[in-house]
Amino acid sequence: MNILDRVLGTDSGAGYRPTAFDDADSQMRKVLEKQAELGGKPIETLSPEEARRQPTPADAVKAILRDRGMDPDAHLGVATRDITIDGAAGPLPARLYGPKGDDAKDRPVVVYFHGGGWVIADIDVYDSSPRGVAKFADCLVISCEYRLAPEHKFPAAHDDAFAAYKWVLANIAQYGGDPARVAVMGESAGGNLAANVAIRARDEGVQAPAHMVLVYPVASNDMNSDSYVEWADAKPLGKPMMEWFVKHVFDDKSQTADPRINLVGADLNGLPDATIIRAEIDPLRSDGEKLAERLRAAGSQVRDHTFRGSTHEFFGMALAVPDAAAAQTLATHELKRAFGTAILPI
Repeated sequence: MNILDRVLGTDSGAGYRPTAFDDADSQMRKVLEKQAELGGKPIETLSPEEARRQPTPADAVKAILRDRGMDPDAHLGVATRDITIDGAAGPLPARLYGPKGDDAKDRPVVVYFHGGGWVIADIDVYDSSPRGVAKFADCLVISCEYRLAPEHKFPAAHDDAFAAYKWVLANIAQYGGDPARVAVMGESAGGNLAANVAIRARDEGVQAPAHMVLVYPVASNDMNSDSYVEWADAKPLGKPMMEWFVKHVFDDKSQTADPRINLVGADLNGLPDATIIRAEIDPLRSDGEKLAERLRAAGSQVRDHTFRGSTHEFFGMALAVPDAAAAQTLATHELKRAFGTAILPI
């Protein structure tokens, strides 16, 4: 069985039947093939400790860039600074991104939350997304860690995300940020956290985020949605992996009905405007579609787009996948509009 067969989970010889990944575009397929070459095991067959050591899509992109003679760790003109912030139960690591050599004050700020199903990954795995946003939105981005399950089950990550947001409001001025212009952003599980920050800010009378960028967010507990059925066996995220996350994050599956998880059933009135980015080949695509619909019905302005031929995790792959560069352009343009820094046509 060759590498492509391993990625697709098929036999490309006699009896071959097309799979979901026949619809992935060529650059996306190269990332999936490269990740298969790196020898990772299916996350859903592992313990959380083992899963955290597996090669990631980000590792696959770096390997592709090395193959092309490019620097996989290019800083893109963005400087970083590792700092410590206050979580809900103690200090947490965070990373601040900003223009290299910049000493400007009052820059707008994005509070970013990484993905990983609330079980795996960290700010190192998700380095490229906040770096790209800092560069192209000309802002500061603070990427915040949060406690992971199963060591810290739901709602630990949600409590940490809100604590991180409040810390940024109170402290970002000393790092050159403008506390009056702070947006939230996240990918996958982190997209869910970002939306929850906005909801809790509304409920507790805390300054509302200037904007929400929600990249393929977890927004429902319905694992029989159209996209879950269509892309149950998708890579790098499929239904079995999502079920594995649920098993480790919650004491009982019934907890997924909580409106912090089932966002499409939550009160979404009075929330900021949003940009929602979806991948076509993703069990979570329907979540993003329903959330966009519900936010619009509740009064938020929503700019949303589904990137055809792309899979979950594509957003941070801008140096290898053209759709990721386009998605980052969309996100950063909408952030600049919200911050009042977009250059408008005369």
